[in-house]
Amino acid sequence: MSAITDFQVKTADGGEASLEAYRGKVLLIVNTASKCGFTSQYEGLEALHRDYAERGFEVLAFPCNQFGAQEPGDAAEIANFCSLTYDVTFPVFAKIDVNGAQADPLFERLKSDAPGLLGSKAIKWNFTKFLVNRAGEVVDRYAPTTKPEDIRKDIEKLL
Repeated sequence: MSAITDFQVKTADGGEASLEAYRGKVLLIVNTASKCGFTSQYEGLEALHRDYAERGFEVLAFPCNQFGAQEPGDAAEIANFCSLTYDVTFPVFAKIDVNGAQADPLFERLKSDAPGLLGSKAIKWNFTKFLVNRAGEVVDRYAPTTKPEDIRKDIEKLL
């Protein structure tokens, strides 16, 4: 089975990027939205990124508009919002689907490797988080209600 870092993803500018650039790092992969009740979690995600980046940790954000149409903007609007509102310095990739027939292959894999409650694979809402170890293996899935700061101890164990 391939590692998460073997995947290709779309960048916010419409290009492609390999997650190979993150091989050997601990990752927190999150589906995000700019107009969600959990949007303030960007602040906590940025704090984790700044605190642990030098130790080999990255937050990777993937905007998604599938939940209550809470990410209506285009890539430039999303980037502007993240930068101006939360001073986000971690990568924000292209807007994607995380569920359904058009779901991004990365999220299909994340959901398969770390099912939700009662084995559910579907992502229920924005700000579902997946923690990936340095070997590119998904080690945990966190609900949207889990605050980024509540994941610190799990990140530290992997660093």
